[in-house]
Amino acid sequence: MSVTVITYGTFDMFHIGHLNLLRRLSEMGDRVVVGVSTDEFNLGKGKKTLIPYEQRAQIVESIKYVDLVIPEESWEQKLSDIKKHDVDIFAIGADWKGKFDFLSDLCEVQYLERTKNISTSDLKSSLKRFLSIPHEDLSKAFEVLELLRRDLE
Repeated sequence: MSVTVITYGTFDMFHIGHLNLLRRLSEMGDRVVVGVSTDEFNLGKGKKTLIPYEQRAQIVESIKYVDLVIPEESWEQKLSDIKKHDVDIFAIGADWKGKFDFLSDLCEVQYLERTKNISTSDLKSSLKRFLSIPHEDLSKAFEVLELLRRDLE
C-alpha cells in the first residue's frame, strides 16, 4: 500500500531546514505532495516573500524528495487537497501544533520539530541587519579579513 504525505509552506529563501523537512517527509511515505503558498495567499497572511511563487515552486519541485507541487491559495483547501490526493499523512512544523488537528478525521496529522537555529524569519532579520551596516564599515571589515587571510598563507 502506498503512503502519501502532504505539507504546506512558503519556502522563501530555501534553506537546510526546508531540505530536512522534505527529506523527513519522504522517509514517512512513498509520495510527497507540497503545497507552496502563492504570493497572493502570503500577502493575505501579512507575509511578503523575496522570491516569487513561480520560482519557489520550481525550486521545491526540483528537490528529489518531492513528487508533486501544488499552489496553496487558501487555508480551506487543505481539506479538498487531502481528499483529492488521497493523503495518508499531513505533516507540518511543530510551531503549528494543534492548529490542524481538525484534519485528523481525514488522515494522520503530525507536527515535526524544525531544524534548530534556522528559519526564514531569522535569515531575513540577519539580511536586514547586514544591509543596515554602512558601506564604509563593511569595506573596512573586508580589508581586515583580507589582511588576515594573507597572514595565514
